[in-house]
Amino acid sequence: MSIAWLYLVASVFAYGAGNFLQAVAATRTVARRTLHPRLLLRLAGHRSYLLGIFCQIVASVLAFLARAELPLFLVQSSVAAGLGVTVLLGVVVFGWRLPRAELLVLSLLGLGVTCLIISAQTSPSRQLGPIVLGMLIALIPLLAVLGRSAARWQGAQASVALGSLAGLAFGAAAVVSRPLAGEESLAGFITNPLLYVLLAHAGIGQLLLGLALQHGSTTATVAAMDAAAAIPAAAAGLLLLGDKIVPGLEPLAAAGFVMTIGAVLALVRYAGPQQHDIAESLRTSLGTLAPRREVLLSSANASSTSTAAERLQ
Repeated sequence: MSIAWLYLVASVFAYGAGNFLQAVAATRTVARRTLHPRLLLRLAGHRSYLLGIFCQIVASVLAFLARAELPLFLVQSSVAAGLGVTVLLGVVVFGWRLPRAELLVLSLLGLGVTCLIISAQTSPSRQLGPIVLGMLIALIPLLAVLGRSAARWQGAQASVALGSLAGLAFGAAAVVSRPLAGEESLAGFITNPLLYVLLAHAGIGQLLLGLALQHGSTTATVAAMDAAAAIPAAAAGLLLLGDKIVPGLEPLAAAGFVMTIGAVLALVRYAGPQQHDIAESLRTSLGTLAPRREVLLSSANASSTSTAAERLQ
């Protein structure tokens, strides 16, 4: 068995944990209605966000290594299964309530991924042509403009819109990373323009994801992101990059892809107000800091009092 399969499994769990940790940090941060890099600086003030970023970096590296041999329709769809890890962490840590229908959807998600694993065939990637590369570069500012507009919306609409835009950015990064993963030398890797297109898409995607997590349901955000990251990238892999399916198993691959993406989208419908649950849990935990807060406020001078209050809020 190729080690790429192990990379893929590990990346799924790392993605799920990273999404959950970033959701916790986003809930602790004052919501913003504009697309501004300052949001990432605010989020970086939380350990949970930094740990979430670390998990996503590890997951991204593992998924990148997996794409060197595995087709995008498998890798992107399997990464969507990280949503199941996110939900299970919410159940364990914050007591999210999962209706029976959502449990069935999570089972369907696992079944779909299993079908994709069976039908996927390892193969090296073809290189991207200059026209496709130019389109991917032009997509970067377009996503920024659309994200700035969507950031002004409210509630679930903004959450799903921003999550979808983040998914498109991550999907574009995945398309670029498939041929880049086949680069044999370090010098060729660093000087390859695909690397910098990948980093640009990953950066805008991270910013859009941070905004999306502040606007509504964590599950809805991640579901929208994973669907948008999987479908276009899977099509690009089959049409442009030479991704292959085991001969005779095309119907199984199609069924697995539909089940996986359908299950992810269904989670949007059954998603409860998880972000509210996180906020309530955090308020309960922070309530134990009240006595300490009073001591600080009574013993500090005016300037230090202001600083301490900001840190404890």
